[in-house]
Amino acid sequence: MTATMGRRATPYLLQASIRPGAEIDRGKYPFNIPAVRELGNIRFHPNVTFFVGENGSGKSTVLEAIATGLGFGAEGGTRNVQFASAGSLSPLHDSLRLARGTPKPSDGYFLRAESFFNVASYMDGLGDPRYLDSYGVDSLHTLSHGESFMAVLLNKLRGNGLYLLDEPEAALSPSRQLAALRAIHQLVQDRSQFVIATHSPILLSYPHARIFQFDASGLREVAFEDTEHYAVTKDFLNNYPRRLQQLFEDDAED
Repeated sequence: MTATMGRRATPYLLQASIRPGAEIDRGKYPFNIPAVRELGNIRFHPNVTFFVGENGSGKSTVLEAIATGLGFGAEGGTRNVQFASAGSLSPLHDSLRLARGTPKPSDGYFLRAESFFNVASYMDGLGDPRYLDSYGVDSLHTLSHGESFMAVLLNKLRGNGLYLLDEPEAALSPSRQLAALRAIHQLVQDRSQFVIATHSPILLSYPHARIFQFDASGLREVAFEDTEHYAVTKDFLNNYPRRLQQLFEDDAED
């Protein structure tokens, strides 16, 4: 599989960094997160860039700030979907500088797993079938969570676009994650760029992607095989009887 086939040389999104002169308090959220303080090290791959890390490491916070800085609503959807019901928005986007390539993408979408239900309700509430036709359905709520995610990937995203996905695997079975990986590749072939925050080793396997590890030491680029997601999953599947025994022994000792 040639991941760069049909892609332009320059990405739509080049780099994210803290804006020079921005007034930030490193002792307060989100600037107390080590990875946030090193945003200048993020240079996006023209095809696919992944953010990985433990819960609370800052990957979704950074992705939300990038999405907001690009004009998307904090809860996701296209740029035309602008509403708020999920709580406070991180102030990071106010201090963010995004370097962009040319020309601009003709399509864009922010898929956020934790708030996609709200986006689906918003779309259904518009009462205009033209908007839902682009998803290939009459109502997103007639689909399961995973089916609605796939409707976005297979029908809504038209290509030539910049797409931000926050933990898209949350609603997808392993086989659907493979289908999502294929859909992502097809969109890359159609001159698209992705930035994806994920815990899925299946998605992380995309060839030639750039992977940024978010952790307590800050931010660094890693290879797929060097991610904890790959190592833990491989070790567990290859040694699961022993690993289960160790886990349950630890519980018994506690």
